[in-house]
Amino acid sequence: MAPPSQPDPRLFNEDLAPAPERKWGTYSVFALWMSDTHAISNYAFAASLFVLGLPAWEVFLALLVGITIVYWLMNRMGHAGHRTGVPYPVLARASWGVYGANIPALLRAVMAVAWYGIQTWLASTAVVLLAIQIAPGLDAYHHNSFLGLSTLGWISFMVMWGLQAVLLTRGMEFIRKVQDFATGPVVWLVVLALAVYLVVKAGGDISLTHSLTGLSGTAQVRESLIAVSLTVATFLTLVLNYADFARFTPDHRSYRRGNLIGLPVNFTAFAVVAVLVTAGTISVFGEAIYDPVKVIQKIDNPVVTVVGALSFIVATIGINVVANFVSPAYDFANLAPKYLNFKRGGMITAVLAIVVMPWKLYSSALVIQYFLGALGAFLGPLVAILLVDYYLIRRGRIDVDALFAADAAGAYHYRRGYNPKAVLAFVPSAVVAAVLALVPAFDAVAPFSWVFGMGVAGGLYYALSRRGRVTGEIPDGIIPSQVRAVPAAPQQAADPVRVTAADAS
Repeated sequence: MAPPSQPDPRLFNEDLAPAPERKWGTYSVFALWMSDTHAISNYAFAASLFVLGLPAWEVFLALLVGITIVYWLMNRMGHAGHRTGVPYPVLARASWGVYGANIPALLRAVMAVAWYGIQTWLASTAVVLLAIQIAPGLDAYHHNSFLGLSTLGWISFMVMWGLQAVLLTRGMEFIRKVQDFATGPVVWLVVLALAVYLVVKAGGDISLTHSLTGLSGTAQVRESLIAVSLTVATFLTLVLNYADFARFTPDHRSYRRGNLIGLPVNFTAFAVVAVLVTAGTISVFGEAIYDPVKVIQKIDNPVVTVVGALSFIVATIGINVVANFVSPAYDFANLAPKYLNFKRGGMITAVLAIVVMPWKLYSSALVIQYFLGALGAFLGPLVAILLVDYYLIRRGRIDVDALFAADAAGAYHYRRGYNPKAVLAFVPSAVVAAVLALVPAFDAVAPFSWVFGMGVAGGLYYALSRRGRVTGEIPDGIIPSQVRAVPAAPQQAADPVRVTAADAS
């Protein structure tokens, strides 16, 4: 059946349409990963592995293996995003149905809203520190409490909220320009300065082979495997919605090279610096400190405090842009494209981030473990369904125009707009992953729950899909472009998908 000449307004707006401009070259993709990986949480993760007893060289090796797996997954999802030019919730219509795609989109959005609020609040604590350092008298407003925050805390939180709202609702091209020149490089300068300062102070007395806790060889192997798994799990959110960014790349080489420099190279280098700083704190301060903000406080220098606080504020904005804003902005826009665009979806994200009172979420171990932990267990199955559908079921052949067709005869309409095979594959796999992640009896395998969830979902979806007729396939090398404002270069749009070594770079 020929695709419709006009996209359905219930499924289409300019922000959800195939990318009209493709300006995200290799450096922009690299800068995107700098913005994401230079987060306090990633720094603390690498440092904590060293503090728990892994020798520094094993920390580097485990993180390199984990991030290399992430790199491979990003390239796979990047191919789909670049080739179709559409964001994640629209790409998900091929496997979930034109309306069913709202299920995985909203699951991703709920998680992003919670973490968007938490990251904004964490940045506001640096604003509090900065404000008191500059004007000590403001400390008087930091000892009362209204809904869990002091007066100074509320002001700082709303300042961060407002700054991000102004920045993030300017659109994807503005976001690219900001992250290219601000969010990533500035944090590198600060952590490198910390590393040099502490290594010099320690007189070079830092061991890369010594275990701080004397872990046995068997325990080190287990901790290393857990580190590999948790590294992948941390990035599954961005694997899921990487099409949101890869759609703007001018060719396949851009996202592949950007991923290579930004993930295996940059992430591992950042981990090296984090461990060096942590090892330095042992020699200089007599204790292992794996929170960079606390390291800055320990140095007790007003200039260092101000510069450090500003850099970590910028870093938090960077990770919020990449991991917690872009995806829900598209996800909410996908709910009602006729009324919601990227900017309005972004404002919904920002407002909900206040409503959830993120400081209460973050302070409750129970909420973090069961609410966000359970949602995290869903990521593996969602990633598996998208990749199996694109590579194994459709072999990269997606009718882009049909992604915007709402009539019952549309290729991705399935049953009332929902694909029951995706639902049947997702539910049991998500249950398995959640049980393994949250039930104490399975603590030994909890860090690997996403692997089981991904395996079950991928296997079920493949088996169910191969039993029936695959819809929405088109001939090799043909991707309709009737809804494209500016089509991709012909050689890129026509590039057939390769699942062999030819596409593994």
